[in-house]
Amino acid sequence: MNLIKTAFKPVIDANSQILILGSMPGERSLTEQQYYANKQNAFWKIMSDVYNSGEALTNYHEKTSLLQANKIALWDVFESCERQGSLDANIKNGVVNNFEALFKTHPQIQLVLFNGNASFKAFKKQVQLLNAISYQIMPSTSAAHTMAYQTKLNTWQVALANGYV
Repeated sequence: MNLIKTAFKPVIDANSQILILGSMPGERSLTEQQYYANKQNAFWKIMSDVYNSGEALTNYHEKTSLLQANKIALWDVFESCERQGSLDANIKNGVVNNFEALFKTHPQIQLVLFNGNASFKAFKKQVQLLNAISYQIMPSTSAAHTMAYQTKLNTWQVALANGYV
């Protein structure tokens, strides 16, 4: 079994103002080459409820287009790591993505939302926080994070609404 995992390129464009960061795509996401491909993860449902009147998003292009239409970028803290399974707790020898280059080429990013505490801890440990950017830890959308869906949704909704200038 190959324990070395390699993440995806960011979903980002010149209009992105909010960057949502996970730690590393899970097994299902890596297999399907799509962010948040595990149906039990609430990420796409939350995005749909916030930006698409709760109407289900049927394909990956539709999902990423919805993010970009709402000035949201998506990426992960780690470019690569060793991990057995999908749990963040199992990440070892992580190589962090080049955030200096990302923030330099996308200076319009004003808010970073961390999808869970693990992504924030990894980011803070390896990357210098910039004063020009606001940072907020969000409840993880993972099914492993046992918080009521409505509470997760409300928290994400407020943060996303406040992310625009």
